[in-house]
Amino acid sequence: MTMHVPAFSMKQRITLMANKYELFATNPDGSDGPLLAFAQQKRMAFKEEVTFYTDDTKTQVVFSFKARKRLDLGSGYDVFDPEGRPIGWFKKEFGKSLLRSSWQLGSGEIQSNGTERNATIAIVRRVWEFVPFVGDIPLPFIFHFDFKDLTTGELVLAVERKVSVRDRYRITAPDPRLDFRVAAAMTVALDALQSR
Repeated sequence: MTMHVPAFSMKQRITLMANKYELFATNPDGSDGPLLAFAQQKRMAFKEEVTFYTDDTKTQVVFSFKARKRLDLGSGYDVFDPEGRPIGWFKKEFGKSLLRSSWQLGSGEIQSNGTERNATIAIVRRVWEFVPFVGDIPLPFIFHFDFKDLTTGELVLAVERKVSVRDRYRITAPDPRLDFRVAAAMTVALDALQSR
């Protein structure tokens, strides 16, 4: 059964051993509503796996995503429900991502492509990463991704990174066929895996 959430936000908590993410429903006035999920991604893990829980006590799993192959991140990631059944997938398109990051996203009937909205910011971000010494200084570039249905061209998912001390994102998912769990997994992946 699809769990659709039309708008939510994500905040990152930085810790020494893991990236931690909180996902909140968005209230009608645009403010953060109730916590939908808490995610943790271990740093330096060989096989990328992120598990989402109901909260930071990590007692109840809500969903997860995992790399298909151990050292081949280009093979893609699968998103699973709490029982381990696949509910969607995503994959970075490395060839298309040289100048402007591009991803594929699938969930149920949806097949979509997502690219960075602003090509100029995408290029500046890449140049910044390659400048000696300067590239080591983290700079919170704003980036936005739009995922569009391959058949209709309609917007399926929009992920917008906001300027703040810690990473913060606003997400809209206008297509009711897109499962929140797949949209949330893709959002965390954009933050955790974008530079790889």
